[in-house]
This record gives sequence, structure tokens and C-alpha cells, in this order.
Amino acid sequence: MNHLHTALWGVLPYLVTVLLVTGTAWRYRYDRFGFTTRSSQLHESRLLAIGGPLFHFGLLFVVAGHVIGLLVPESLTEDVHIHERLYHANALLVGGTAGLATLTGLAVLLHRRLRVPAVRAATSRSDRAVYPVLGCVLLAGLAATATTLRPHPYDYRLGVSVWFRSLFTLDPDVSAMAHAPFVYQVHALLAMALFALWPFSRLVHAFTAPLGYLTRPYIVYRSRGNRPLPSAYRPRPAPRATRSR
Repeated sequence: MNHLHTALWGVLPYLVTVLLVTGTAWRYRYDRFGFTTRSSQLHESRLLAIGGPLFHFGLLFVVAGHVIGLLVPESLTEDVHIHERLYHANALLVGGTAGLATLTGLAVLLHRRLRVPAVRAATSRSDRAVYPVLGCVLLAGLAATATTLRPHPYDYRLGVSVWFRSLFTLDPDVSAMAHAPFVYQVHALLAMALFALWPFSRLVHAFTAPLGYLTRPYIVYRSRGNRPLPSAYRPRPAPRATRSR
């Protein structure tokens, strides 16, 4: 096997994983209050209200599609009577739509960041590095999805997915990824670059998603009507000024 293939598909994924984990731990240790998106809603909200939901909800579907496509073997979907043609048609429709929505949302957010001076001034160096990589990852993913329109498309679940699952066994199937089409290889390399930059950018806020809000009980607010406030909450009268003699 080519030494370059071994380095790219057998060594690099583990180096990126180590950098992602240690970088996130370092960031949490020394920049705990930096685990934030650095919200700029006060500067502009109209474009944010359009691009934000498109990007985030589209990305959720993209991630879910990758989890299913990479971790669920083809034999398992065949056992539940989801045939390959139906699976790829669904992946093309749902995955393509989610990818386009995510890319459109990112384009709106980038336009907002360039158009609004206050938002542009708040853009850090890490943002300037991450946004182009993120956009290229999405474009490469859409290009890979579009290849399924060919008469005899590449079945990534027999190649890329096999390689990805083999990483967890610490015995990477380098040949499975080395024989994948070029667009899939580019997509994987760009994704690894994104994960390497992840701990040092605002994307790290994804690890602090407030999932507890989904199960937290409601806070009930009740009106007091016309009842007077308790004495402890009544404003005290200001002291009257007196002149000394």
C-alpha cells in the first residue's frame, strides 16, 4: 500500500482526533468563558433570523445523515427491507436538500458578516480560517451526493463507510478509502481539517449545547393582579433633606 495512503487514511484521522480532544480540553481549561458563539444579534437580526435557522437545522440533518450512512452497515438496512435504491434515493433527496439549506444559510451568514461593519469587526482570525474550510466541506459533500445521479454510482457504504468504521477498531482499512472516488477523498480531508480547527474557533460552542433545557420543567409566572406588594418589596421613601442650624 502506498505510504501516502497510509499516512492520509491510517494515521491522519488519529492525529486529528487527538488534536480535537486535547484542543477542546485546553480551551475549556484556559478559555472556559470563550465557549460561546459571540452572538452579534444586537448588531443585526434580520439576516441572522434567516441564515441562522437554515444553517443550524440543515446541519442537524446533514450530521444525522452522515451518522446513518457511515455507522449503519448496508446489510442492516437490507435486513429491515430498505433496499439500496430506496436508500440512495432518500439520501439524495433529504441529504441534498439539507446540504443546500446549510450552504444557503452559511452564505447568508457570511454576507451578513461582510455587510454589517460591527459584525465584520468582531470577526476573529480563527473565523477567517474556519469559514472557507466549512464552505468547502459543504460543497464537496454536495458534489459527492450529486455523483449518485450517475447510472452506476459509487456505493460509499461499501468503501468510505467501511474505512470509517474500521477506525474505531484501531485497524484502519486504508485500501477501502484509497479506492474511493476523488471527490469523497477531498470531502474527508476537508472534514478532518475542519475538526482540527474546531477547538480553536467559535464552533466549539457546539459542545455546550443546552440540552438540559429540553427536560427542564417550565417556569411558571403568575400575575399578582391588584394586590399590594409585601412590605419587604415596597420601595422605601427617599430620606428628606434637612438643614442644620
